[in-house]
Amino acid sequence: MPESKKIPVAQASKDYARIRLTGSKPRKRSHVNAEIVIGCVMLGVIALMIVFAPLLTSYDPTHQSLREAMLGSSPAHLLGTDQYGRDIWARLLYGGRIDLFVAIMAVFTPLVIGTILGAVAGYFDGVVPTVIMRLADLVSSFPFYVLVIVLVFVLGNGGTSIFIAISAVSWVPYTRISRGETLILRDREFIASCKASGFSDGWVLFRHVIPNIASQGIVYAMSDIVVNLGIIVTLSYFGLGIVPPTPDWGQMMNDGQQFLAAGVYSLTVIPTIVIILISLALSFIGDGLANVLKVRR
Repeated sequence: MPESKKIPVAQASKDYARIRLTGSKPRKRSHVNAEIVIGCVMLGVIALMIVFAPLLTSYDPTHQSLREAMLGSSPAHLLGTDQYGRDIWARLLYGGRIDLFVAIMAVFTPLVIGTILGAVAGYFDGVVPTVIMRLADLVSSFPFYVLVIVLVFVLGNGGTSIFIAISAVSWVPYTRISRGETLILRDREFIASCKASGFSDGWVLFRHVIPNIASQGIVYAMSDIVVNLGIIVTLSYFGLGIVPPTPDWGQMMNDGQQFLAAGVYSLTVIPTIVIILISLALSFIGDGLANVLKVRR
């Protein structure tokens, strides 16, 4: 019997002996990443609270009652009220709906656009890839925050303007990431086999290239959501973001800063803590995805 046939038999004998002695089969390695689990749990809890805000509070986040202004925490108002008598807990939940939705959508759109443009720029040669990368160089030559603020100022306040401004700028990193991955991938044997089999470049690009390079962009998107959330809050803090009286975390922080000297910290600190928790959760997910992809490679 050839030597190569004896190794599997010997290994099978060891496994069989282990089963006879311990009564259990060999354990498989667990591929569950603790960072991803922790991040998903943290983010999931916050997201569920925001989605089911009407079940967690009965107050209208825009309703004003000056008689109830600046009340402390109580069974009626879990986190108290602001200077206009608006319930802080209600504004925190409903404000997260807008801020998180805009932050996620302003990542999803550039992720899709940038991945496709980068794949095209890396897969093909010629004028089109050159135009794409020169346009990316032009956009990245301007400071990111300055360009977003200018676009929001031109387009006007509101969630739609912020979404358009961020999307128009943040597609560049995804394009560069996907282009670099495509340049490596296009020389692989299975890509050459697809071409030799007569498949079109478009089919190879969308069937094989983009699915194999998208993971790197997704990992980057986790940190990009944090950046977008910071931009939205900052713009609203300076009066360039969500239009009042629509609840927004940046507005809450701006409204509360004037009461910090008086020892009232809830208006400013509570939205800040929520933003930190979301950022921490996304960081855990991003690091976990990066570790999983590194192990698989």
